[in-house]
Amino acid sequence: MKIMNNQFPSIEQLTNQYLQGSTNTQKTETSDGLSFEEILKQKQLGDTVSTEPLKFSKHAANRLNDRNIELSDDQLDRLSAGTQKAGEKGINESLVIVDKLAFIVNIKNNTVVTAMDQTETNDNVFTNIDGAVIV
Repeated sequence: MKIMNNQFPSIEQLTNQYLQGSTNTQKTETSDGLSFEEILKQKQLGDTVSTEPLKFSKHAANRLNDRNIELSDDQLDRLSAGTQKAGEKGINESLVIVDKLAFIVNIKNNTVVTAMDQTETNDNVFTNIDGAVIV
């Protein structure tokens, strides 16, 4: 827009120029493939909900291996869904129960800290958690 004879464009002219041109805006993504809108939503949720795949600590992996526990794809999906629900509720350390398996998950790091099967949960006492999800 040109400024002629020391006259500035009106608000209506600027509004028309920029708002009508906004239909051609492009959605830009960061290097990790997230758009600005997606990053903003994550920040608004306080980064409690992670989009990364669920990880298993060395301790949890050893527990599963020692007890010959193999998670099916369905169980892993439900564990991930339970972890996401816990994060949405603001839980930091969650007990997530899937079938007869119990997992303690650090929500912020999206990491399974430990895993137990039915034989270890006989006392039904879980410490150092601030929420539980049963899926």
